[in-house]
Amino acid sequence: MLQNKFLFLFLVFCVLVSCDSNMVYDVYKTVPNKWHKDSVVSFNITPPDSTNAYDLFVNLRNTNSYKFSNLFLIVEMVFPHGKTVTDTLEYRMADPSGKFLGTGLTDVKENKLWYKEQVVFDETGEYKVNIQHAMRENGKVKGITELEGITDVGFRIENPIIK
Repeated sequence: MLQNKFLFLFLVFCVLVSCDSNMVYDVYKTVPNKWHKDSVVSFNITPPDSTNAYDLFVNLRNTNSYKFSNLFLIVEMVFPHGKTVTDTLEYRMADPSGKFLGTGLTDVKENKLWYKEQVVFDETGEYKVNIQHAMRENGKVKGITELEGITDVGFRIENPIIK
């Protein structure tokens, strides 16, 4: 009987801790064994309203087979009425000693990477976010065709944290 109470309290604790009140949108898409340079990961988003500002993030999961200390991404946001904003972004994935950044106790690390802050979705309709990698090896012009070690790509919208 006492064991059941502890189990129940533990489950309630886990549910309460895992709640994320800032999250508005959070979707991951799995990348096949290798992320091809022409493979675009797309997210269709219908924002909840057009009056609030939101913080936007690119989420990535990588394994120890990721060979680089940084990551270049091309992130494109297509607005409902046709306007497109394209950004080339660089993120640090490992510290100088080679230890991967991000969270996770196993060989899979989860990275929450800033994309834009205080974004107001002032156009009604569906937005589309496209993400693809733009990795190159030092001293080489041709990009990496198949990037190993990235397992999932995600996009997240949050209510900003009030400081």
